[in-house]
Amino acid sequence: MCKIKICGLKTLDDIDIVNQYLPDYIGFNFVAASKRAIEPEQAKRLRLALNPKIKAVGVFQNAETAKIREIREAGVIDLIQLHGEEDQDYIDEIKKLGLPVIKAYKIKDNIPKILKSNYILLDSRQGGSGTSFDWKLINFDLNKTFLAGGINIDNIRQAKKLKPYCVDICSGAETNDKKDITKIKQLIKAVRNG
Repeated sequence: MCKIKICGLKTLDDIDIVNQYLPDYIGFNFVAASKRAIEPEQAKRLRLALNPKIKAVGVFQNAETAKIREIREAGVIDLIQLHGEEDQDYIDEIKKLGLPVIKAYKIKDNIPKILKSNYILLDSRQGGSGTSFDWKLINFDLNKTFLAGGINIDNIRQAKKLKPYCVDICSGAETNDKKDITKIKQLIKAVRNG
């Protein structure tokens, strides 16, 4: 069964929404340049309020290993998502922190060389923008893949037909840059009930 991740949570209101509808994963974005960036201390407070059934993913981009280690040791995250130019040596170093690693790839015209990680994430060139990439480029089994990039209530069923491990939704779960309870409810229902 396809899982669902709601990414870019920043507030206690966001946590209240996901606690009500229980996606499999949520994402805390630690990329300073992102409009959805969150400070580690705020993420820690939100994690304490998060239903323990929901796993928290930390999103990083070319981050220092020490920063990721600190957030991991604080118990804020269950998985590490790398969304930058990280190479295999860096991924191997991050794996030593003892959490599953998701390596993100920005897709434009083709699928790049895939490095060894626990999971991969396929996203549009500009993650969090609400833009999809051409899903026809995918020519392999997605059983260890988070599928992202412009997924919303209008295309969620089409995304599910690709049989990814998980659909990863950010802007598709928002209205005016805020998490939208109605959209989240509809998205989770579409993933779980068809």
